[in-house]
Amino acid sequence: MPDVPPDRPEPAASDGSDHDAALTELGYKPGLKRTLGNFHTFAAGISYISILTGTFQLFYFGVSFAGPGYWWSWPMVFLGQLMVALCFCELAARFPVAGSVYNWSKYTGGPHVGWLAGWMMTIATMVSLAAVALAYQLTLPQISSVFQVVGDGTGKYDAAANAVLLGTILIVFTTLVNAFGVKLMATINSAGVFIELIAAVVLVGLLAAHITRGPSAIVQTSGFGQGQTLGYFGAFLTASLASAYVMYGFDTASSLGEESIDPARNAPRAILRALVASFTLGGLILLFALLATPDLHAKQLSVDGLQYVVKAALGETVGLAVLWCVAIAITVCALSVQTAGLRLAFAMARDNNLPAGSKLARLSPRFQTPVLATCLIGFVAIAILVVNINQPQIFSVVTSIAIVMIYVAYLLVTIPMLVQRLRGGWTTATDHFSLGRLGLPVNILAVLWGCAMTVNLLWPRAEVYNATGPQHWYLRWGGVLFVGVVAVGGFTYYWFVQRGKTGVLAEHSIGEPPEPPPAHGGA
Repeated sequence: MPDVPPDRPEPAASDGSDHDAALTELGYKPGLKRTLGNFHTFAAGISYISILTGTFQLFYFGVSFAGPGYWWSWPMVFLGQLMVALCFCELAARFPVAGSVYNWSKYTGGPHVGWLAGWMMTIATMVSLAAVALAYQLTLPQISSVFQVVGDGTGKYDAAANAVLLGTILIVFTTLVNAFGVKLMATINSAGVFIELIAAVVLVGLLAAHITRGPSAIVQTSGFGQGQTLGYFGAFLTASLASAYVMYGFDTASSLGEESIDPARNAPRAILRALVASFTLGGLILLFALLATPDLHAKQLSVDGLQYVVKAALGETVGLAVLWCVAIAITVCALSVQTAGLRLAFAMARDNNLPAGSKLARLSPRFQTPVLATCLIGFVAIAILVVNINQPQIFSVVTSIAIVMIYVAYLLVTIPMLVQRLRGGWTTATDHFSLGRLGLPVNILAVLWGCAMTVNLLWPRAEVYNATGPQHWYLRWGGVLFVGVVAVGGFTYYWFVQRGKTGVLAEHSIGEPPEPPPAHGGA
């Protein structure tokens, strides 16, 4: 059997002498500035996951449903996402190009599957950017009341409206940084990640020094799960969303493939390092927070979450210092999310797979970034915030929808990849990263995990999609309805309008670009 099926282009691996070999083999002219090193790509992945952002934003959610036992969802989600990440590592070594999820699904599932995956991931990134920006509200007002600009925080819509204001300011900042070049973005992002990692290690140590109870606390289930269809297990599945909301986005390390040095070798390492580091530090923060909190039954635990634990256990001064670090983590997380979305939009526009593709893919001569695409992503994210300005449950609704779409996009990569494996059409870039015989079982587990978690995320829980009355069926089914409209509506537009226009734009093409035909069994 040849290394690559004859109906597919065989990408050459990037090496020390020619980092653009794989890009040119796929028919693309190098245009983005290749300046990022190992730490930059690692920082991009870990800042997207952002353990401080995710744990501080969603700790209250997990504890309020499943209590201390919610901690076990952290290793559960890690193991599932590790299967996905391992599949992504093989793809990152074989296709080290921008817009990772879009290009991976295009070359494994065919152009139609690729378009749908890229569309879902691009929209999800815009929603995700809005969701991350909301985290400012959960942190900054606890640092100082000055940050509570709208009302005093006690009104029904004060928190939601203020979250929109703070989030908008953050998105404007990330849009400007991304527009002014990848080097500026990488410098700010790397500095922020360095601070976040140091803060996370210090926080683990401080919480460990203030432990007030033994590890048996995290197996307590009494008092939780009452009224749930599946009892405590049902409550645990709901609480597990808090962990699922954090451990994703590791593919960002490979989405910067065209701006990274030796991406075929470095991107797989960066993906795994980002996920493992996030799991380790995040898991320890959550564990020691539960063991150090003064009162496991305190109401503030399920309202203010980890912010309450830090200030109560470590004192006001140390707590404020940690919260400032969390604010920095939120900033670089939002920056990384927009960076990833920008590369996705650029990759799709370069293939003329988006409306006004030639304009969205146009690179600034000075900054070598697609400025229009950057501004568009920022504008849509702000619009999402504004639409939800008077939505009390804005945090859980916006975040849930974003993560559902990302899990669906991931499935549109792992399922076609599995089909190729089963039909004998998959080979790896063995010089860089290969799962060998473990590839098939890992791929199967990745698909099963993705399907199970997607169902869990989409489940019409009133607590997630309509926590505050009055109850409406369309709110409770909001995840299914929104994702369905985006997927069906988007694909309908593609099929009848955009499909006949696709093809690498002349200004980004080298010679005759190879057209990836439909995959075996693909659409």
